[in-house]
Amino acid sequence: MYFSINDAVELANGIRMPVLGLGTYKTPGGPVVEKAVRTALEAGYRSIDTAALYDNEKGVGRALRQSRLGRGEVFITTKIWNSDQGYHKTIRAFEKSRMNLDTDYVDLYLIHWPVMGEYHGTWRAMEELLEKGQVRSIGVSNFMIHHLEDLMREASVAPMLNQFELHPCLYQTELVSFCRDNGIAVEGWAPLMRGRLNDDPLIMELAEKYGRTTSQVLIRWALEHGFVTIPKSVTPARIIENSLVFDFSISKEDVVRIDSLDRRERTGPDPDNFNF
Repeated sequence: MYFSINDAVELANGIRMPVLGLGTYKTPGGPVVEKAVRTALEAGYRSIDTAALYDNEKGVGRALRQSRLGRGEVFITTKIWNSDQGYHKTIRAFEKSRMNLDTDYVDLYLIHWPVMGEYHGTWRAMEELLEKGQVRSIGVSNFMIHHLEDLMREASVAPMLNQFELHPCLYQTELVSFCRDNGIAVEGWAPLMRGRLNDDPLIMELAEKYGRTTSQVLIRWALEHGFVTIPKSVTPARIIENSLVFDFSISKEDVVRIDSLDRRERTGPDPDNFNF
């Protein structure tokens, strides 16, 4: 489906988001994240995903300033953490993230987890930030169908994107279909299943068939489905390797074979059962 690192998905309000981004979960702030972001930008990435929780927004901002790219050339996503949810706290938390990133605006602002009793107020604040132009698009992360339905009943603006755990062993077809039916773009985190699929017999077989690494096969699988994907690495060679997925495609038959690995296996928390 996608054959250039410059390819993008169009969100509901017309904003274009690159299909491949660098994830920075558990990437230490300071020199480590700065080097990772610089490497990614030099390799052609134009999307960086961070969050208040990751405590590396300042490093992301420094790396962006050090690059020769204009602000409008890089798509920045950040997220509001659970303890900062609620209308007034969201406004303050956003301003802190914006200052850490040293930017006038954020391209995509997400609710990190669906904290019951709080995300409606959080969303109202995010709608205001959108109206003021301080964010270009708004969405959610780790929302299941019932969370989305509940949020959308009161929202003036529907979520433009839902970022959730998505890989062949957790191919959430019902959630994917719901998002697409409602104009919500799909973005997957942990697309490499945190390395757990590197020795899977099928993925290894296909890596040999296509002359690629197992990571490249997994990223390409996500792209074949039209998902936005954000593989994470701090190793320069891996960051570059993960970007070299636009000069081949996986056959429909092999995509279906990879789909069959789905066993509802999570590497992260269950959005219906978390306590943080």
